[in-house]
Amino acid sequence: MVLWLILFLKFQGINVGSSKCEVEAEGKNGKIDIVALAGELLEDAKQNNVQVFLPIDHLINSEFKANANPTATDDANIPAGFMALDVGPKTRELYQSELSQCKTVIWNGPVGVFELAGFEKGTYAIAATLANSGIISIVGGGDSASAAEKSGFADKLSHISTGGGASLELLEGKVLPGLSALTDKK
Repeated sequence: MVLWLILFLKFQGINVGSSKCEVEAEGKNGKIDIVALAGELLEDAKQNNVQVFLPIDHLINSEFKANANPTATDDANIPAGFMALDVGPKTRELYQSELSQCKTVIWNGPVGVFELAGFEKGTYAIAATLANSGIISIVGGGDSASAAEKSGFADKLSHISTGGGASLELLEGKVLPGLSALTDKK
């Protein structure tokens, strides 16, 4: 499961079981409470009328390994001793419904551990929805590009790039060194 999704859930007081959930990160000025940062991001989204769709159920396992029949949770809570390795069937349906209403989607990051059999369903459902809905789909990041290929839908997606972080920085308005060098007229 994507670290940020788990952090958002943890901030909201939802049980995350034994899912990987680092609560601190090293910042420019020392340690940062990234659970609090997740809360700030959710508040920023709310203030800007941006809906954030977090998982409402999960596919879980007690170990980080393939499982042909993973267990789905009833809600967003992850029981002790288990980790979320993919979004659950209710979340897949929610995400597919929301995505199918879009005209353009920028996809950066899988929603589960798609490399493990049994935990690829959420990520592949996103790829299928983007591929089969006539949506302009821009896929960024090495994991997302790999997931698109493994899903079998890569040829139906509009654009795939391994430059996930760079793509996000470009969208943020930052000047990328490689592009800057191309346009430098010195």
